[in-house]
Amino acid sequence: HHMTPLNNQPTNSALFIHVILFVTGKNVTFVTKVDSSQMLRKPTMKWLKGKWMDLGSKAGKHLQFKETYDRNTKIYTYEMTIVKVVDGDAGGYRCEVTSKDKCDSCTFDISVEDAGEDAGELDFSGLLKKRLTIFLDSMCLRERKQKEEPEIDVDVWEILKNAKPCDFEKIAFEYGITDLRGMLKRLKKMKKVEPKKSDAFLKKLDPAYSMEKGKKIQLSVELADPNAQVKWLRNGQEIKPSAKYIFESVGGIRKLTINKCTLADDAEYECVVGEEKSFTEVFVQEPPVTITKMLDDVHVVVGEKVEFEVEVSDEGANVKWMKDGVELSRDGKYRFKKDGTKHWLIINEATTEDIGTYYVYTSGGESKGELDVEEKELEVLQSIADLTLKAAEQAVFKCEVSDEKVTGKWFKDGVEVIPSDRIKMTHIGRTHKLVIDDVKPEDAGDYSFVPDGYALSISAKLNFLEIKIDYVPRQEPPKIHLDTTGSFVNKNTIIVVAGNKLRFDVNITGEPPPTVCWKKGDTVRAYQHKTSMEIHADAGLSTEGRVRVETRKNLSCFVIEGAERADEGLYHITVTNPAGEDKADVMVKIVDVPDPPENVKCTGVGEDSASVQWDPPKFDGGVPVKGYLMERKKKGSSRWTKLNFDIYESTTYEAKKMIEGVLYEMRVFALNGIGMSQPSASSNPFMPIAPTSEPTRLTVDDITDGTCALKWLPPERIGAGGIDGYIIEYCVEGGEARGGLCCRADIEGLPVGEKMLFRVTAVNIAGRSPPAVMAQAVTIREIVERPKIRLPRQLRTKYIKRVGEKVNLVIPFQGKPRPVVTWHKDGAPLDTGLVNIRTSDVDTILFIRQAAREHSGQYTLSVQIENMEDKVNLEIQIVDKPGPPIAVTVTDVWGFNAALEWKPPKDNGNCEITGYTIQKADLKTKEWFTVLEHNRRPSCTVSDLVMGNEYTFRVSSENICGMSDDAGISKNTAEIAKTGLQQNLQPYKEKDMCSSPKFITPLVDRSVIAGYSAAISCAVRGLPKPKIIWMKNKMIIGEDPKYLMQNNQGVLTLNIRKPSLFDGGKYTCKAINDLGEDECVVIGRIPQACDGNVTPLTIL
Repeated sequence: HHMTPLNNQPTNSALFIHVILFVTGKNVTFVTKVDSSQMLRKPTMKWLKGKWMDLGSKAGKHLQFKETYDRNTKIYTYEMTIVKVVDGDAGGYRCEVTSKDKCDSCTFDISVEDAGEDAGELDFSGLLKKRLTIFLDSMCLRERKQKEEPEIDVDVWEILKNAKPCDFEKIAFEYGITDLRGMLKRLKKMKKVEPKKSDAFLKKLDPAYSMEKGKKIQLSVELADPNAQVKWLRNGQEIKPSAKYIFESVGGIRKLTINKCTLADDAEYECVVGEEKSFTEVFVQEPPVTITKMLDDVHVVVGEKVEFEVEVSDEGANVKWMKDGVELSRDGKYRFKKDGTKHWLIINEATTEDIGTYYVYTSGGESKGELDVEEKELEVLQSIADLTLKAAEQAVFKCEVSDEKVTGKWFKDGVEVIPSDRIKMTHIGRTHKLVIDDVKPEDAGDYSFVPDGYALSISAKLNFLEIKIDYVPRQEPPKIHLDTTGSFVNKNTIIVVAGNKLRFDVNITGEPPPTVCWKKGDTVRAYQHKTSMEIHADAGLSTEGRVRVETRKNLSCFVIEGAERADEGLYHITVTNPAGEDKADVMVKIVDVPDPPENVKCTGVGEDSASVQWDPPKFDGGVPVKGYLMERKKKGSSRWTKLNFDIYESTTYEAKKMIEGVLYEMRVFALNGIGMSQPSASSNPFMPIAPTSEPTRLTVDDITDGTCALKWLPPERIGAGGIDGYIIEYCVEGGEARGGLCCRADIEGLPVGEKMLFRVTAVNIAGRSPPAVMAQAVTIREIVERPKIRLPRQLRTKYIKRVGEKVNLVIPFQGKPRPVVTWHKDGAPLDTGLVNIRTSDVDTILFIRQAAREHSGQYTLSVQIENMEDKVNLEIQIVDKPGPPIAVTVTDVWGFNAALEWKPPKDNGNCEITGYTIQKADLKTKEWFTVLEHNRRPSCTVSDLVMGNEYTFRVSSENICGMSDDAGISKNTAEIAKTGLQQNLQPYKEKDMCSSPKFITPLVDRSVIAGYSAAISCAVRGLPKPKIIWMKNKMIIGEDPKYLMQNNQGVLTLNIRKPSLFDGGKYTCKAINDLGEDECVVIGRIPQACDGNVTPLTIL
């Protein structure tokens, strides 16, 4: 079987219902293919049963999934195989594929039949031989529902039972039933022959229950046995009581209540009582999704974003968007968005083609909204003004429109204006400008600006004015009038902060209007000419740019936009006309923040501080530097920390509160009256570190003629810098110190007999530590010390080692000067070929790699200085296992005993024999058994030999190294002869165990409470068994039911049932047999009652 491919199916475009009939025990495979050629990533496939059950988690032997990919066609193939179909596999299925924001799905139903089942009256096999695929247009279905009368509460199940099979589909769609599988299964079960009467159920579950989503449903059965226990199962899984599932039991009625039904509760339920079951199916109907917030009409301009918003009644609902009867799909133009119950249709950039009516459909409603898109209108913010100009003047036509992206063309008398050196056109933002220099008569006419893409024209007229002068004009020499107030710090000097705007207005008089020329040095910055003093404000002559000159009536304005350092200098202004000339100089000074300081470096470090130095900035900004601000940070960090908030004037600074051993970086800012500079370059990383403290415990270790050995301990405080080494310095007492870096503590070449002073200094990367100084001067002189051997304790007795072991003896000695060491063995000089000797200044070592017997003997160590000598003797004994005993002989045999004798071994292993081990062996079995161990004498007696056997013996010798490898075997054997034996048994005399009665445990004190049962006990011994008599006040206690008498193996007990005040008195226990009698007495006294109900009874 295969399913329709999902890639060609539009989402939610129609209702798909597939019904497939299978026979139990068969295998079935479903195949679906997905085209991924338009996908950026691999799609995700889910196989679902019912509404939400994900079958991927149930993969195993029964459900198997497979996925393949064809790289050529870019098609994914997904397979689901059901192995050996069973009844439980029937139901509705759905496969769902998702990729990013796209989703598609397909549904199908499975119905299962038994292989030998008779269809009966309702035979649907012909109807279901092939898959039924029914396409119903959701629009028609929705219109039909709207025309229907208001809903009436009808029993759909009764309608289905009484309907003809050909009408099932019509009824299912009319009442919203999509599960044909459940319909067919229920009809077949209901129309079968009535089942046998159940023994456990008086009333079973109904065949099916139907309920709307979110409501409560109750399943009820009636049992024959009111005390029977039931189990409720859902899809074969037992249901546990909870807030959702409530169990009720009233007499023989058992109820299961399901609260707030969801789509997950659509399942098969069963009630189990013992071996009998009652089945039913619960169908949860999802209510139609309605629209709670309708679409609104939208009015936008071309290019704007459009959003249609609708709100539905269910969060999980799907909606369908349509425009003019055509369903909208996800593509580059349309986007769908969903958040809870809200859904949006989004058009990023609207065009006139998007105008129309948009519909949104749900399963229970629809809504529509109109979209109106208007063309953009261009608004003229500033129109062109008419101009009337004279020859050689400049004409400027300027207009401003609402859209800065709009371009256009300039026309003169309907002909497009072509730019030239004299005619320039500019477009800056929303402003369009046409500039005509040196206006001529032929430039007169109608000028217009036409925006591209708009039916719009902005027009103005240029009039050329010709002036004829018939009189002689009045002449007045030009004059410059400087205003030295305001930004002038002194005469003719202006100070401007860099980046600010400078505007310098100069009043000029003269007739005819003079020509103004601005220069910086020898460079002409601007040249202005006035032909008349009567110049309109909107026709002022100016030069465009950052540095420019603007001209008004009797006024020349020098403007610098965003002053820079290069603008600083001496500016010259010259005004001329036919009547004369005038000049003036203006000094412009640009001030700025200073440059960053330079060469920031660390000049020294301490334990938690560092000294930093830097060079002042090359340029102070034209204003003296007031001071500096410092910052530091740890290397690798991006967080700078300020070190000072007040201005620091010096170029050296000592930073404190730093962490020893951590790398830091520094940077510096310079400040002047204008502001703060950029930060300097970071310094090279440096580490606060301090020298160590002085070395401790400096002492003299040894002195010889010309040498001195010193020793000391490391400093108490070392710090993060560690120790690189030590400097040892020495001098004659009262002289000048000398020395250097040294890693040794032995100083040679010292003058003999002089008093020397020594000091030691620790060195690390931070420098030298304070010195450790000797408290007193040291005299360089050899000290004579008598030789002395310090023999270790274990060598003061005989030193014993086994053959083959290693011998390593270290013997320390002392003496000055270095003594002469000699070794002897047994009075002769030691042969160094057999023994290794190593001698140092303080000890000597005797070493034997593998000891042998010839190494045994007495060793003598001699230590000599001139005529002084010290000697010690060492006894070394090398031992080995002994040889076997010799001449082992059986000297005598008697009874079950044998006497042995032998001689000690020839080789005792170079040590005393500690014992012998004797073993015997029967000549029949020849197995050896140990008889004696550690026998110290060379003879023994072996006992407990077996009569009739012949024995041989062997003896092994033993010393501290162990037993000998071989044993000495006896030369002769010991044979134990057989002899006749007779046992005289004494006649058995039976002991008389009879005895008179005797109490071995008397009666003891007992305190009881009146009204509570009590017992008194004793124990008696006697043979024959004595007769027991209990008496109270010398009266025999007979068959009184108040008393219970027991005898258990001689333990006698008298139980008194609920004693009262009258039960006090003298109790006697008597034991009697033929040999005598014995009695035990106890007296009971009743104390004064404490309470009327509780009275203590004391038996003494």
